[in-house]
Amino acid sequence: MDNQRLFLVGALALVLLLIWTTWQRDYSTPPPQAESTEAASDSSAPAPAAEAPEAAADPQPADAPAREPGAEGDDPTRTDGDVIRVETDTLLVQIPLQGGNIVQARLPRHSVSEDNPAPYTLLSPNDPLFMAQSGLVSDEGSAPDHRARWSAGAERYVLEDGQDRLEVPLTWSNGDGVEVMRTYIFERDSYVVRMVQSVENTSDTPWRAYQYNQLRRSSETEGPGFLGAASYTGGVIYSPSEKYEKISFGDMEDSNLSRDIDNGWLAMIQHYFLASWVPPRDRELRYYSRFENGEYVLGQSSSWQTAEPGETVSFENRLFAGPKEQSRLDAVAEGLELTVDYGWLTIISKPLFIALSWIHGVVGNWGWSIILLTLGIKLVFYKLSETSYRSMARMRKLQPEMQKLRERYSEDRQQMNQELMQLYKKEKVNPLGGCLPILIQIPVFIALYWVLLESVELRQAPWILWIQDLSVRDPFYVLPLLMGASMFLQQKLNPAPMDPIQQKIMMGLPFVFTIFFMFFPAGLVLYWVTNNSLSILQQWFITRQIEAGDKKANA
Repeated sequence: MDNQRLFLVGALALVLLLIWTTWQRDYSTPPPQAESTEAASDSSAPAPAAEAPEAAADPQPADAPAREPGAEGDDPTRTDGDVIRVETDTLLVQIPLQGGNIVQARLPRHSVSEDNPAPYTLLSPNDPLFMAQSGLVSDEGSAPDHRARWSAGAERYVLEDGQDRLEVPLTWSNGDGVEVMRTYIFERDSYVVRMVQSVENTSDTPWRAYQYNQLRRSSETEGPGFLGAASYTGGVIYSPSEKYEKISFGDMEDSNLSRDIDNGWLAMIQHYFLASWVPPRDRELRYYSRFENGEYVLGQSSSWQTAEPGETVSFENRLFAGPKEQSRLDAVAEGLELTVDYGWLTIISKPLFIALSWIHGVVGNWGWSIILLTLGIKLVFYKLSETSYRSMARMRKLQPEMQKLRERYSEDRQQMNQELMQLYKKEKVNPLGGCLPILIQIPVFIALYWVLLESVELRQAPWILWIQDLSVRDPFYVLPLLMGASMFLQQKLNPAPMDPIQQKIMMGLPFVFTIFFMFFPAGLVLYWVTNNSLSILQQWFITRQIEAGDKKANA
């Protein structure tokens, strides 16, 4: 097999790898789930409680009809006193008193798009539905589930300048001596909302309950255009034993999850953003999933706790609702940074992102950071590339002789291959030398692809002139056209295939790749343009060196 055919195979393999990685992220089978343990019912030996009750069986006040959140007459976005509004520097939150849950969360630091400066909406009771819910379930009387009616002392809470902490208290009472205070705690420069539920029992009998926290959403997905499906949207759980596991919407439809996990967390993730319940450490909770009424539920329930007469007990959890900024995720919980999903090449992608972030800290522009990182990668692989380009230059020099052999032995392919191998041996040329170094670099290219696709830091990050958002396609397709032109020029520097069919295929590749890259994020195309340009310079320089050496030897 000659050098050109290997180049063709390498180029097509790159495209196939991208498509295969996309398929893996969407349809691969998650690791088998461990068998769940049975929850103990003895209050003297706390154990994870049963899962949260089905929506239709949720307890309701005697005088209130059962209904789902968001049903007519229970709109969480109403502007009357039934909705509490919370404003911080990072979150704009709505909490309806019917349910007392965070049903809407907008991110003022992240706009919808460059053309729409409105805060990005992460949690919403509308289409697509995505909300966080909490509740208590008791076997000793009524308890506030995620549709109970709460009361509050104010309609609006604002984190003022100079204030680092904001508390939003809600209260509920069953009228029989049990009162619950649910307090949401917000902090400056944080996407973490701490939730504390304190249960005071002033009755004459013990009161036992467990807490559940869940995320409910529809399957509406989003993505960055072509290959956007590669950005996984769905459920995720983390455990110290199984680590990062995807619980896709299809998994939730097929079967219900039920597993006891210590020091874990759960999340619903999408491109660039996520919501996650992170419980206190060193506590075992039951993790569950359900598919009901066309919606997907992923949740966790705590152990039973008993409030004796005159005693107060508390339940805690933390909700992260924000962007996948790795520096923040690392500080919230172990493994939460894995929601920035680089796939099977994480071991390469992670160092690349660290290097890219470090460069950005110096130059202050993500576009120039991509260019400088590409230059660094080229320097690391310089020797490999040099070997490849020197091999291609020698192959190009031998092309006239190779063409003669092909014409002479056109009817005897076996003899032709033998003569070609003799020619390679005589001229000390390795026909694989030009391709293998490039194939070795392909995993790095794929890894950087995921870094540029998954990093929220590049969302709405400007470079220069018309490129004001590196996470979306070039609006004028300048970069894809430059990429196609650079690929065409690169082919001209390479030895042309002897086979006419291969020649036509190779000539068509720049056009095909240009079409593909018109739908790729501008940051990724910028990387390819830079990489191709540096490769052309390096190849031209090495070819000139070899030609100059040959002229000197023949002089």
